[in-house]
Amino acid sequence: MKRVLRWIGIVFGVLVGLVVLAVAGVYAVTEARINRTYDIRVEEVPIPTDADAIAYGERLMKARGCVDCHGQNLGGRVFLESPTAGRLVATNLTAGRNGIGSYYTVADYVRAIRHGVGPDGKPLLFMPAHEYYFLSDADLGAMIAYLKSAPPVDSDLPPSQVALPIRTLYLLTGQVALLPAEWVDHDAPRPTPPAPGVTAAYGQYLAVTCIGCHGPGLSGGPIPGVPADWPPASNLTPGGRLSQWSEDDFIRVMRTGVTPDGKQIANRYMPWQALGQMTDDELKAIWLYLRSLPAKPTGNR
Repeated sequence: MKRVLRWIGIVFGVLVGLVVLAVAGVYAVTEARINRTYDIRVEEVPIPTDADAIAYGERLMKARGCVDCHGQNLGGRVFLESPTAGRLVATNLTAGRNGIGSYYTVADYVRAIRHGVGPDGKPLLFMPAHEYYFLSDADLGAMIAYLKSAPPVDSDLPPSQVALPIRTLYLLTGQVALLPAEWVDHDAPRPTPPAPGVTAAYGQYLAVTCIGCHGPGLSGGPIPGVPADWPPASNLTPGGRLSQWSEDDFIRVMRTGVTPDGKQIANRYMPWQALGQMTDDELKAIWLYLRSLPAKPTGNR
């Protein structure tokens, strides 16, 4: 009996040792990637100063989802905290205490927004540059103009702490946007943005904001890395329930958060309050793009 217990103890010790080694390995690899430095050639972006452009930049910051993480006043906030994700904190973007607005240059903003890289050359955690890389110079310039004019907000935010489960999921699947800088081709020629208008091409340009939750193919399904109680993202292709909606239905949902069957969408999970900042023509363009997609089964991201 003693011999059996001894072997059980040895096996248990080996298993514990392997778990410790695996945990250490995950942390070592992810920390190395978090602390990698990038040498980014930053493009020049003209920054407007007129009131109309700044107001347009404010609308873009809301419609493109920036305020969902950084807060309505851009003062930063803890936007997600859970055992699986850890504590994810969005930066104070203003010139208030502990805000980056007091020292960020235009080049720093461009590097952060388009490339997901900070002034120190290190990748920014969860900064969705893969969605913002395609922004036109005019749109990006207006957003930076608004950032530079935003009222200062003082903050005392804790640091982000990335938990082991999301680190592991990131390494195993690559589907979690832990380091979006790794998803951007920093040396590629700038993509040519489509002209604004009620077209599917412009709708695609606007709908890039949706891929973070709905997936690259917009077919929805479980969202990698979010807490377990979050609902799956809807299938936005003609293979999902939007196939039963009209254009008017879609616009109404974006404005009110109420679906045609009377269901109230929780803004926490689907930020319709931010997306509702878009104009009717912008929403019509997105609708044209969504209707042009091939029908996909839900979750075929």
